[in-house]
Amino acid sequence: MNSWGEIFRVTLWGESHGQQVGVSIDGVPAGIALSEADFMPDLERRKAGAAGTTPRKESDMPHIVSGLYNGHTTSSPLTIEFQNENTRSADYSALVEHPRPSHADLVARQKWQGYNDPRGGGHFSGRITLGIVAAGVVAKRILGEKVEFSTDIIEIGGCRDKSRFNDIIEEARLAKDSVGGIVECRVKGISAGLGEPFFDSAESEIAHLLFSVPAVKGVEFGAGFEAARMRGSEHNDMICDQEGHTTTNNAGGIVGGITNGNEIIVRAAIKPTASIAKEQTTYNFASGKAEPLTIKGRHDVCIALRAAVVAEAAIAIALADLKLRA
Repeated sequence: MNSWGEIFRVTLWGESHGQQVGVSIDGVPAGIALSEADFMPDLERRKAGAAGTTPRKESDMPHIVSGLYNGHTTSSPLTIEFQNENTRSADYSALVEHPRPSHADLVARQKWQGYNDPRGGGHFSGRITLGIVAAGVVAKRILGEKVEFSTDIIEIGGCRDKSRFNDIIEEARLAKDSVGGIVECRVKGISAGLGEPFFDSAESEIAHLLFSVPAVKGVEFGAGFEAARMRGSEHNDMICDQEGHTTTNNAGGIVGGITNGNEIIVRAAIKPTASIAKEQTTYNFASGKAEPLTIKGRHDVCIALRAAVVAEAAIAIALADLKLRA
């Protein structure tokens, strides 16, 4: 389904090369001050333009078409539209019969018997994440000014030395290849008590949203997988006051699926972009055999560069929904 959330309910729509993409958000409380300009800082973080990102450039201007009156939300569904202005659909015509490896081309064809829109990846495109970023802006307003997000790319191509990131991306570009990365998001100011056991735990909700972001292949909280290599005496976070603050934060701010008032720490693993210019041998439905494929079009060498703000938005959406339930 294309909708998520119990109270703060987000619905994504559109295709990469269709007329529009956008988001409708139900459950937004009335009276929140909001304007189209408020979306621009986060939308700019998602835009292409930096080295290693796609040459496709869109204005990404948000148009609020419902749910806003006199500069404040009305409590009716808030709908935000974005026009697609820079498309080259011809670049994708060959992929209908010759699907890209590790992309949604094949599974979409199989699931919908070829009725899916293949242009630019259709509804599976990273272009659809515009709606997630827009919904994240609104979610942050619900969480309030005391909640602070700090998001960073801590690894690219297996390297954690930031001084090497640009070189690694350039090496991949020259090789007509791509690289992945790890995004870390820290959230301060979330009060204790958010999360509903068992199936709507804070970790469950956040992970659900993060795994809905294209290219996310792994999620961890706090010490994450490293916790499996620690002893309890090493992993346990000692409580140092009656508010529940801890001397360490291996739990990543969530215990028993409930936020504990400490900083929330989440990391998401972003896979290398599937669409690469390097020739690959993969199955061709037209010929009935595996054949060389050279992918045309405009694609990111390192999608993690633009995915950081999307991951941040996904986390904000999950936390906003949990706050409205509390």
